[in-house]
Amino acid sequence: MSQPMVPAAYTNLPLRRRPPVLLATAAARLIATLKPHRIRRVLTVLRRGATPATTEEALAARQAVVAVSARCAGEGCLQRSVATALLCRMRGVWPDWCTGVRTGPFRAHAWVEVDGLPVGEPHKASAYHRMMTVPGVREERT
Repeated sequence: MSQPMVPAAYTNLPLRRRPPVLLATAAARLIATLKPHRIRRVLTVLRRGATPATTEEALAARQAVVAVSARCAGEGCLQRSVATALLCRMRGVWPDWCTGVRTGPFRAHAWVEVDGLPVGEPHKASAYHRMMTVPGVREERT
């Protein structure tokens, strides 16, 4: 019988840091099954009270999510981006959560970004036309 596939970085993630990451990835898997407008509604409610995430905070969350989930490490961009946002929220911050499309060739994608730049993504910010976002709450300047 073969051994289950464990992401290589999983063993580098301390045991005390795994439970919230596993919770975020499990919740993200459920949220990702919802219709797009419901995903946006759920994430909008969850971001309340959070401060804007820094690039470092969002990248650390993304790396932790990828370390514990083979699905998120692969082509599961929707679950990965939602899990990253949820893990950030557990830490009191929120990145901008985005989905978008490109036409040549057609492809849909979901990601998180900070200050208009995708976090941990190989594509440029302009590669996809944003279709839906749940931005971090920015403080109004007076």
